[in-house]
Amino acid sequence: MTSSEWIGSIVIAFAIGSIPFGVLIARAYGINLREVGSGNTGATNVSRALGRGWGFGCFLLDAAKGAGPVLAAGFFGGTIGVGPAQLEPSVAWSWILVGLAAMLGHIFSPFLRFKGGKGVATAFGAFGAMWPLMSLPIIAGLVVFLVARQITGYMSLASILAGWAMPVAAVVVALLESGSSIGTTLPPLLVGTVIASLVTWRHRSNIARIRAGTEPRGRHREKQSSK
Repeated sequence: MTSSEWIGSIVIAFAIGSIPFGVLIARAYGINLREVGSGNTGATNVSRALGRGWGFGCFLLDAAKGAGPVLAAGFFGGTIGVGPAQLEPSVAWSWILVGLAAMLGHIFSPFLRFKGGKGVATAFGAFGAMWPLMSLPIIAGLVVFLVARQITGYMSLASILAGWAMPVAAVVVALLESGSSIGTTLPPLLVGTVIASLVTWRHRSNIARIRAGTEPRGRHREKQSSK
C-alpha cells in the first residue's frame, strides 16, 4: 500500500476502535455504564452491570474492532504471515500504528468526549491479529495474564503484567528470527512499551486501590476469603 493508504487505514482504525460497544450494550438495557461499578466502558464493567455473558460478548466486540482494521490493512498491505526480518521497518511501523490507532480510539473515544475504556480487549484483538509480528507477543501476554490472574486474583494487576510481557516477548521473537536486526526489533519493542505504559496508566486507580487494600479480587479469591 502507499503511504496515503496506510494513513487512511490508521484513521479508519481509530474511528472503528472508538465505537463504545460496552456503552451501547448497557444502554439497550436502560443502564448508564458510566454510573455502574468502576464507571469503565469495557467488558469487566459490562459483566458487573449485565452478567458474564454480556461481558464476554463485549470483550469479543472490543477485540473484533481492533482485529478488523489490522487484518484488512495486513491483507491489502501484504504483511500477514511476513516475519519481522522480512518486513521493511516503515511497513512494520505503519501496520503496528493501525493496531495502536484502534486501541487509542477505544481509550479516547470521540463518542464519549474522548474518554473510554482501558484498551485491553481492543489491544488483544488488534495485535493478536498482527501475525506474526505482534501475535506471538500477545500470546505471551495472555499466558502471563492467566497466570497472574490465578495467583493474585487481581484482574487489573494481571492486565498490567501482561502488558509489560509484550515488549519483552516482541524483542525475544524478533531476535530469535533468522536475519533479524536491531532495526526490525525497534517497532514491536517501542510500540509494545507504549501499549504497556497506556495499560498501566489506565489502571492507575486500580493500583491505588491495590495499595490501599480495597481493590476487589476475582470470585475464586472472594470465596476463599469467606471460608
